[in-house]
Amino acid sequence: MKINIIFEKLSRNPFLKQSFATLLLRVFGVLLLFGFTVLLTKSYSPKLVGQYDFARSFLISVSSICMLGFDQSILYFKGKLASDNAISELKKIYAKMVKMLFATSVLAFIIILMIDDEIVNGYFSDSEVYLIFLKGAATLFFYGLSILNTEVIRALDKLYIAELFRNILKYIPLIIGSIVLLYWNKENYLVDVFFWGFVLLAIVSSALVLHYFRKVKIVKTAYSISSKEIFFKSYPIAISSMAMFLLMCFDIMFLKKYRNDETVAFYSIGVKLMTIVSVVILSINITISAKISEYFSSQNKAELTKTLRNSSRLIFGITVPVIIAMCIFSENILNFFGHQYVVAQQAFLILIIGQGICSAFGAAPVYLNMTGRQHAFQVILIIAFIINFMMNRFLIPVYGMNGAAIAFVSSSFFWNFMVAIIIYKKDKIIVFLN
Repeated sequence: MKINIIFEKLSRNPFLKQSFATLLLRVFGVLLLFGFTVLLTKSYSPKLVGQYDFARSFLISVSSICMLGFDQSILYFKGKLASDNAISELKKIYAKMVKMLFATSVLAFIIILMIDDEIVNGYFSDSEVYLIFLKGAATLFFYGLSILNTEVIRALDKLYIAELFRNILKYIPLIIGSIVLLYWNKENYLVDVFFWGFVLLAIVSSALVLHYFRKVKIVKTAYSISSKEIFFKSYPIAISSMAMFLLMCFDIMFLKKYRNDETVAFYSIGVKLMTIVSVVILSINITISAKISEYFSSQNKAELTKTLRNSSRLIFGITVPVIIAMCIFSENILNFFGHQYVVAQQAFLILIIGQGICSAFGAAPVYLNMTGRQHAFQVILIIAFIINFMMNRFLIPVYGMNGAAIAFVSSSFFWNFMVAIIIYKKDKIIVFLN
């Protein structure tokens, strides 16, 4: 009976229905990633898994620079155009973004092409690294385009399709490709399949975007947004995104240099398991972000404080039991991926406990962006980025995976704590669990 009432409320409330559907897709995406990771660790050697994680970190970090924040600013422009009844202009903005993305991707490829391969391979003590960089650089445009297309689909109000691409479809080419490689005994091509998967995703998502744009009613208007305006509205977002992505990639890069591919594979399992907790935080923050902006703009401090307090309690209440269970059964969980992966137990415990502490800050990560304090957030992230870089550089050579985990947790706690301090000083609101 109670279940029927819940479903009835969901069907009547579009906001709750959308939030619930989004959460389900995100959870399914995490489960899909978890299942694929098990397949990968059970079927591929730790060295090949490490190469894949290294290639993935490289692609994510460099693309965050090439994207220039377009994947997030496209939603800003959509809102601006919608308020002026000029949504058909979004297609022109998209075309300009694609051109700029292509230009930055080509530039990145040329820069990597000009670097001496012996310098790169010598730095990482691995003769295969430069080739991975080169292949990744050649894929940058397609990776960036697939990400941009996903957000354009969201901007065109095809929310479920966008979430499908973001959480599920992006894994399908790699999953199918890895299975085919196993069947053909060509496991060494795993990184190539990973890169080629984004070429396919870029083509499919581009066709879908063009299809949706054809359905948009064209309204003649003098309204126009220049490439210059697109750049200056997007690059501040790019700084935050770049800092955030690099925070998640430095540990992999330094582990590759000072340890080996196997260590990268072992450590990456802990990071991926940590995403099970982070998906809860992200989903709740996305759900309340619009409310934070609304209450702040209307100066409704009572509701704003209530929303932040309830979200922090909800996030902490959901994540803590999961974290406790993961800590208790950490050895069994890691052993599930293969007996070799148990070596990452200490690093995994550091990561998961650190994530639990950061979860107590609730909606702090989205608050500044939703209240017009993006610049302050950028400064904090840049400082955290420097802290993360320095700690990884000096801790990993000595402590390996544990050093990487300490660096990640320390920098994450720093920026959450600093955001909480700014919120309290500016608005007298306590976001830490209260």
